[in-house]
Amino acid sequence: MTASRAGLRCETKDGIAVVTLDRPERHNALDLATAARLGALWREFRAGDEVRAVVLTGAGDRAFCTGLDRSAEVPQPPTPYAIDDPLLSVGPKANDLWKPVIAAVNGMACGGAFYLLGECEFVIAAEHATFFDPHTSYGMVSAYEAIAMAQRMPYGEVMRMALMGTAERIGARRAHETGLVSEVVPGPLLLETALRAAAVVAAHPTEAVQGTIRAVWSAHEAARAQAFAHAPHLIALGNLPPGRQARLFAHRDREHRVR
Repeated sequence: MTASRAGLRCETKDGIAVVTLDRPERHNALDLATAARLGALWREFRAGDEVRAVVLTGAGDRAFCTGLDRSAEVPQPPTPYAIDDPLLSVGPKANDLWKPVIAAVNGMACGGAFYLLGECEFVIAAEHATFFDPHTSYGMVSAYEAIAMAQRMPYGEVMRMALMGTAERIGARRAHETGLVSEVVPGPLLLETALRAAAVVAAHPTEAVQGTIRAVWSAHEAARAQAFAHAPHLIALGNLPPGRQARLFAHRDREHRVR
């Protein structure tokens, strides 16, 4: 079965769903509509038994996901004690889905992509995949993203990625060495490899699989939840005003055009 919604494709066969972020012209960045559809899709998988495992990937070979689309407008409440972040609800765990989700990273994965990677069971990457966190370069606090990666990578590696910003990208091999990625394969073999792993997991009794996912997730969920509780205040205190952020973005855009 194949279903397509603006910005998102889903193909289901033999109990495995391939979910593709389908905005290649925007490096598969998530606009608000696509983010909402992705959350709804996880809830659909939760409600039925047709899908037993999921492969999450991005369209094309340039990017897996580059986070929230910069053109998205997200009004914020007039208080430093809360923020509205549409990406907090895009991951499978945020939607109470405990069926296994394997990420197949086929290019850039940066910024808000870590909301997704942080809630996948494991990550398989193409050899040309890269990972980076641009927040600090644009005067933004890397809070939720860095917290998510701190559950997968050593402290120093998370700090380096978050603090270096756009100045440095982690290649697939280094990501494998640090534990972010479980396997690195040639680009043409990426989806095939992820589907093969998904088929193995989908063949196991789903009750045992979901119970195992819940057990392992619980091993770090308490620390994650506590850290997430601090995130809104740190973002409110540390983010530059939108106008100054926009000037930093514009400066980077001019540099890229010159190059």
